[in-house]
Amino acid sequence: MTKIFSIHPENPQTRGIEQIQAELRRGAVMLYPTDTVYAIGCDLNVKSAVERVRQIKQLANNKPLTFLCSSLSDIATYAFVSDNAYRTMKRLIPGPYTFLLPATKLVPKLVQNPKRKTTGIRVPNHNVCLALLSALGNPIISTSAHLPTEDGIDTDLELDITQAELFDRLDDFVDVIVDTGEEPTNNTSTILDLTGDEAVLVRQGLGIVDFYS
Repeated sequence: MTKIFSIHPENPQTRGIEQIQAELRRGAVMLYPTDTVYAIGCDLNVKSAVERVRQIKQLANNKPLTFLCSSLSDIATYAFVSDNAYRTMKRLIPGPYTFLLPATKLVPKLVQNPKRKTTGIRVPNHNVCLALLSALGNPIISTSAHLPTEDGIDTDLELDITQAELFDRLDDFVDVIVDTGEEPTNNTSTILDLTGDEAVLVRQGLGIVDFYS
């Protein structure tokens, strides 16, 4: 049975965060809000949970998964960061940006792009996400919460989906639901490729104005 935890979006209750952290350590898959869209996630280091996330999203193993880190210094643990990448990220985080970076050995192969050996990393501007990252002590998988249908998984969230409808339609797929009272949006992150000498825009999303400023 799916466990629902009511968490304050601005001042997350310590006890609730610790309970969710314990569930993640045990291999739970959760539905949770971020500063962009609702996401499906799990502990980066629990292989069985990562495999379940892939199954829910119907992702082949050659499709990389994005994960959340708590800070720029945390990113440097899981990715090789050039001077240019450091300057770009320092200016933009925390916020709605996904950075494509060369992965270190601490990133499970199941999460990486197998050909490029790269990974997508975010530092969210969301208190609940940051509290969970702090409690867990390592990154959390973050892939957009597409909705199950009779034919599989929708490619996009419905524009008018409510929180209640989202929770109801994903209830059978996840172990934990983090309820902050926030309604779903279609506001995706801006994706920047930082593997080269200059930042390359891969996808335009939230924060694009700040990127160009």
